[in-house]
Amino acid sequence: MSRIQIPIDMLTSRLNLGDRFASMRSGSLASRFTNLRPISEFFDFKRVSKPANFAEAQSRVNYNLGHFSSNYAVVFVMLFLYSILSNKALLFDIVFVTLSMFLIGKLDGRDLEIGSQRLTTSQLYTGMCIIAVPVALYASPIGTMLWLIGASGVTILGHAAFMDKPIDEAFSGEAV
Repeated sequence: MSRIQIPIDMLTSRLNLGDRFASMRSGSLASRFTNLRPISEFFDFKRVSKPANFAEAQSRVNYNLGHFSSNYAVVFVMLFLYSILSNKALLFDIVFVTLSMFLIGKLDGRDLEIGSQRLTTSQLYTGMCIIAVPVALYASPIGTMLWLIGASGVTILGHAAFMDKPIDEAFSGEAV
């Protein structure tokens, strides 16, 4: 039985994703948010319209992903924070593991002595895992991650597809 080959390059080349992600890696985090568009431009309901066909939707998505990229990053961060804050078990697990790793690291390899008990760093890491792994399985981080991908995709691509280009940009590609 032959394997099915899916041409990923052909699917992603239309949206020019490689160049978009390369530009995101080149700058610092502070410079990433310097070109935030005003909220009045981002939520300009006068420019919202249904695209006539797939080619127009694709053109709008290509333009808007570049034009509002910092705004879309903020939307993603807000959805990420919402997903973490609404999943209390996952939030507890992340804080617990981070705090445990920090405190175990502060021991610098020495044993922890509590009264007459002596715990090695290996025992502390094992205890952390015994608590963190079941809580992580209960918290469903994969489901939260998939929700985040879906919610961001629908929100960002929906905004990009339905937000029309400005008038001056709409006619810039046409020959006169």
